Amino acid sequence: MTQTEVRFRTLRPWLLKTFGRPVHRIALDAGSSCPNRDGTLGRGGCTYCDVEGSGTGALKNGLELEEQVEKGLKRVARRGPGFGVIAYFQSYSNTYVSPERLREVLGVVEPYLGNPLVCVAVATRPDTLEDWALEELARINRRVPVWVEMGLESADDRVLLDLNRLHTVADFETAAARARAAGLGVVGHAILGLPGDGRVGARRTAEVLARSGCLGVKVHHLMILKRTALARMWAAGRVETLDPTTYVTWLADFVETLHPDQILHRLTGDSPAEKLLAPQWGIHKNEIRERLNDELQRRGTRQGCLGAFSGQTR
Repeated sequence: MTQTEVRFRTLRPWLLKTFGRPVHRIALDAGSSCPNRDGTLGRGGCTYCDVEGSGTGALKNGLELEEQVEKGLKRVARRGPGFGVIAYFQSYSNTYVSPERLREVLGVVEPYLGNPLVCVAVATRPDTLEDWALEELARINRRVPVWVEMGLESADDRVLLDLNRLHTVADFETAAARARAAGLGVVGHAILGLPGDGRVGARRTAEVLARSGCLGVKVHHLMILKRTALARMWAAGRVETLDPTTYVTWLADFVETLHPDQILHRLTGDSPAEKLLAPQWGIHKNEIRERLNDELQRRGTRQGCLGAFSGQTR
């Protein structure tokens, strides 16, 4: 499938065009936490989130942040010369720390900004993005682009409450607007197939992500991971997961509703086999990408064609 045939905007060609060279990501764990884990808002975290906070768990395993960066850069360097790197602070909510700690964490990657680091991505929650954090990220953004990665997951407050997210859709929209006002890129996250969300929820979530002006979008299907609250619900027969055909159908709805200019960073999720309980699809993520394009072609549609921003550019 050639790029000219793709009916949605994918990350790799956008990175190449934006940075003028191939770009790879290194995932980092700064040892952060989350307000719905430590008792500030709640305990246990999101029902789908494992004990690594959807990250590597590297810091808990004793791998210091400086060493993580060095290992990641060496791994990319083995691919050959000329690659750019995105430093992705992945685990938990990385602005849910003191100002001094955020400055310390960002200081680890500062010596590499510009070359080879061409971008910094910071995962967080929409309710843990204080003004001082935006100012600190904006300082880095004056040297390389900074993306704030935030989970919306669903555009239904009832679904978010059931997930133990403990923030609202309005919280996400406000945080996205504040990050954009600070000059930062926003990458919004969504999960399709959440309990109680359904096919209608896919379009509704895409509408909020489009309206919020997210630069990029990450979307994947609901996965049941070991050592999560959702795993217990699934074992009790209270949660169902999507099959690939259903997911692609809903994903096409989602993509049709996005803004035409938004970059799809991810179209499906993956997990180490030892962590994943369900669904067991047994297919490569590239097949989902191809099936999505085939479905859009069958419909005669493309990204953004049915959304409120169809035909608009930004």
